[in-house]
Amino acid sequence: MEGKKVDKAVSILSYKHTDTLPKIEKPGRPIIYIFRHGQTEDNANFVFSGWRDSPLTEKGREQALELAEKLKDKKIDMLISSPQIRAVDTMKIAVSLNKKAKSLEINTDERIKERSYGILQGKSKLEIQLENPQLLKMIRRSFEYKPENGESIKMVCERVRSFCEEIIPLMIEHKLNVAVSCHGNSIRGFRRYFENLSDEETATIETPLGKDYAAYTV
Repeated sequence: MEGKKVDKAVSILSYKHTDTLPKIEKPGRPIIYIFRHGQTEDNANFVFSGWRDSPLTEKGREQALELAEKLKDKKIDMLISSPQIRAVDTMKIAVSLNKKAKSLEINTDERIKERSYGILQGKSKLEIQLENPQLLKMIRRSFEYKPENGESIKMVCERVRSFCEEIIPLMIEHKLNVAVSCHGNSIRGFRRYFENLSDEETATIETPLGKDYAAYTV
C-alpha cells in the first residue's frame, strides 16, 4: 500500500498531463515565442526550486533540443530569458539550430523569474504530497497563497504583466519577433495576459518542461 501511495504521489508531481500550448502565428505581424526551461535536478528530485539555481539534467537538455527543432526556422530577432541558469541554458539550446537566433545576445529580465517559494525552497514536494496532499495543492495551485517570505502566483503574474506592457510596444514599433525562456509559474503570467485566463485557470494550467512553445501575435 505504501509503495502505491508513493507511486501515485510521484505521478502527480511528474507533469505527465500538460495542457496544449497555443500557437497564434500571423505572418507579417510581431510574434512572441514563450517556453519553459527543460527538466532540472530539482524537478527530477521533486524539490521546490523557486529562486534557487538548479542545473538542467540530461533529460532537460534533450527536451530543449526537441524545442530547438521546432524553432529552427522561426524568424527571431530578440532573445529574453529569466536570469536563472536553467532558463538561460534552455534558451541557448532552444535557438542553437536557428541560423540567425543562435548568434543573438541573450538579454535577461528579473520580472520573468520563477516564483519565489520563500522558506519552502529546497524542501521536498514529495514529502508534503505524502503527508498532506491538500496542503501541497494549496501551495502550488492556489492563485493567492503566499508561502512565508515567498510569492503568490498572483504576484508573479503582476510582474510578468509589467514585462509584457513594456516589451509589446517595442515589438510593434520595431517589428520584432521575440523568444522568451522562463519558468512554470512565470509562463502562467504570460498565458493569463495573452489568453485572459481566470484566476483558477491561471493557477491550474500545466505547461510541459522544455520541448514546446506558446506563440502569440501582438
